[in-house]
Amino acid sequence: MTDRLRNKVTLVTAAAQGIGRAIAEAFIAEGAKVIATDVAADKLKGLKAAKCAKLDVLSTKAVDAFAKSITKDFGALSVLVNVAGYVHQGTVLECSEKEWDFSFDLNVKSMHRTIKAFLPAMLKNGGGSIVNMSSGVSSVKGLPNRYAYGATKAAVIGLTKAVAADFITRGIRCNAICPGTIVSPSFEERVKAVSKATGKPLKEVRDNFIARQPMARLGTAEEVAALAVFLASDESSYITGQPHLVDGGLAL
Repeated sequence: MTDRLRNKVTLVTAAAQGIGRAIAEAFIAEGAKVIATDVAADKLKGLKAAKCAKLDVLSTKAVDAFAKSITKDFGALSVLVNVAGYVHQGTVLECSEKEWDFSFDLNVKSMHRTIKAFLPAMLKNGGGSIVNMSSGVSSVKGLPNRYAYGATKAAVIGLTKAVAADFITRGIRCNAICPGTIVSPSFEERVKAVSKATGKPLKEVRDNFIARQPMARLGTAEEVAALAVFLASDESSYITGQPHLVDGGLAL
């Protein structure tokens, strides 16, 4: 532990598994006071966080109430890390209105909810760092069968830049992380879904995912978490409004 985030009050969404879990663990190791949240609160067990709690980021009412409670108990956030998201698979022809709306609600509007709820206290406290999870599949790069997903993650980059521009003189930094293909429970679910849809063996589907990565391997959640630590720390104090790739060269 190097205490790069010592005593920074941090909220992480979707902290139960995958990238969110790795970020929560990395922040705890760096001395942050982590509030780990997930809609599946039972999966937060084992995290040595300052607080583990259920939070449905699809509910404005729930997010607003949680923000008031956290601010009362912990004070203003120093860091807000928005990880919650969903990967829709398919082209425009396979995307229903319901799937489109859900993708934007979870991938984009959830960030709008948390930022709007926690930002006032952060501003009053003199600032802080907001880290939003976008993707290399966004305005950075298009990939087949990622129509709704790519659109939402492009919107996250736009949201990030807008927040950064609006509050740059008031101590707020806002950056986006754009991962490539990362090993996670979500990734394994996508492998199974593609295998089922195409009839291809799991190994072949997994190998195809690996093959699209120029480094010829998948990334780890810990590699994404390392970037999140940097963007949350004072080491990145001159960086805001940017998409940061951790993608194994996917966007080359």
